[in-house]
Amino acid sequence: MGKPLVLITGASQGIGAAIARVFAAEVPGVRLALVARQEAKLAAVARACRRAGAGAAECFPADVTEAAAVVALERAVRRRFGTVDVLINNAGVFAGAPLVEMEVAEFDRIVAANLRSAFLVTRALVPAMIRRGRGDVFFMSSIAGLAAYPNGAAYCAAKFGVTGMAKVLRAETKGTGVRVCCIHPGATWSPSWAGSGVNPERIMPAEDVARAFLDVYRLSRRTVVEELVLRPEQGDV
Repeated sequence: MGKPLVLITGASQGIGAAIARVFAAEVPGVRLALVARQEAKLAAVARACRRAGAGAAECFPADVTEAAAVVALERAVRRRFGTVDVLINNAGVFAGAPLVEMEVAEFDRIVAANLRSAFLVTRALVPAMIRRGRGDVFFMSSIAGLAAYPNGAAYCAAKFGVTGMAKVLRAETKGTGVRVCCIHPGATWSPSWAGSGVNPERIMPAEDVARAFLDVYRLSRRTVVEELVLRPEQGDV
């Protein structure tokens, strides 16, 4: 597979950091472009990835909800590494509230972090993949992008949007050599669960979800995994 360039948004912690570490450890010579707003945490992940075996792991601090920041990000990554081989749209946030009580600003924040970010980054990076005739695009959706639940108006709306956007991109890139996969994890351990009172044993480890991305990527180019659903063995939290 050569030495692919993998760009991961939301790479400073949780599933994004786990994805970076798994690719670093198991894809020889992989080059990682790690993107998030928290530069110090991002740098720590980059160091861990280099220790794990990555050929390169560079930090690109950016707010991927901002169009101008994403344009600058694409230019910086292209100057440093060239064309991205694997795009993992992982950036996102979660917060819950009843629909009629949610503040407009909070709704906009959640939709921007989960959906607008994926649109902006995908729009910036996929054209080069199409021109080259090869690439992989992953969207981090959720079981909340498949079924609604109370107090999830903004998050479910955003993740349903991510699921739909992945379907559209798959239809638009069919036959171009670009594969599009949408991952739907259930409850997965991350810093956001700390202090929740939920037993970590009931939640999937981030490393398991990360490995799903790697396993899908490793399949032959003749195969596309369109969607993948992962749930805790003990059921939804």
